[in-house]
Amino acid sequence: MHNPRHPHAPPLRNGVGPSCVALPHSGSGTMLEFLVRRMPAVGAEVWRQRMAGGEVVDEHGVVLTPERGFEPGLRLYYYRALPQEPVLPFKEQVLYQDAHLLVADKPHFMPVTPSGQYLQSTLLVRLRNRLDLPHLAPLHRIDRDTAGLVLFSVQPATRGAYHALFRDRLMHKTYLAVAPWRRGLEFPLVRHSRLEPGMPFFRTREVAGPANSETQIDVEEVQGAWARYRLHPVTGKRHQLRVHMAALGLPLRNDAFYPEVQDAPEGDHSRPLQLLAQRLQFTDPLSGTARMFESALQLLPLPMAAA
Repeated sequence: MHNPRHPHAPPLRNGVGPSCVALPHSGSGTMLEFLVRRMPAVGAEVWRQRMAGGEVVDEHGVVLTPERGFEPGLRLYYYRALPQEPVLPFKEQVLYQDAHLLVADKPHFMPVTPSGQYLQSTLLVRLRNRLDLPHLAPLHRIDRDTAGLVLFSVQPATRGAYHALFRDRLMHKTYLAVAPWRRGLEFPLVRHSRLEPGMPFFRTREVAGPANSETQIDVEEVQGAWARYRLHPVTGKRHQLRVHMAALGLPLRNDAFYPEVQDAPEGDHSRPLQLLAQRLQFTDPLSGTARMFESALQLLPLPMAAA
């Protein structure tokens, strides 16, 4: 796939683009030594194999050799490889597609983009390969644990117009969630807080300071100790809905990270997070048409009260 910013970036391979690393402005030794220091888990022998196969190139399209000396500020491109990728027994659905937009319904447990131990099993790569859309790119993302709607740009020429909907808060998002019912809270309510990266690295936390996040929360249904909530995120911080609900004493059902980390073993799909990106509403910036998309997926029924 042609990249106008870096015209010599290698093309997609099985729907996955190359990774990029920029060399620092000072250093010594060889390119191989730098890559081993930067990514020691890969190992020198794997880098040698990639170079021998022409899978590591510089920003000018020149294939790297292990002996090539360090060149400050140069960009390197390489293809990630996984020895074994977990198999996800779920399938995405395409709800809408035209020349500019694609709307997909993502199941629980499926990442939107390649990361960690997932490449081919991600929503983006599956759609690129299945529909032969090499320029497909997500306009926003939802967590791997969250199910529901993801909006994609089909072509670069109109991508900016749709990105602006999220930047300017003109994209109206509705989520459904199942969490405990707490008497004493008055709904609807609005949660404002400051969210910052937490520990471990994949968590987010509320901290003191000016608010940088906002979620509007209402109740749809109450059944015993549980309720179904309707959430409208005004901002889009990482794990915002999960953190805000947990801070109210309403941790989402089956949440593996909040308030405590209790991640299920890999391959255990028995406890999906009860959070669904249920609706997207916006005015199309190209046609001026009012658009609304709704997920065809559903959360689990509210747990029955004990007899």
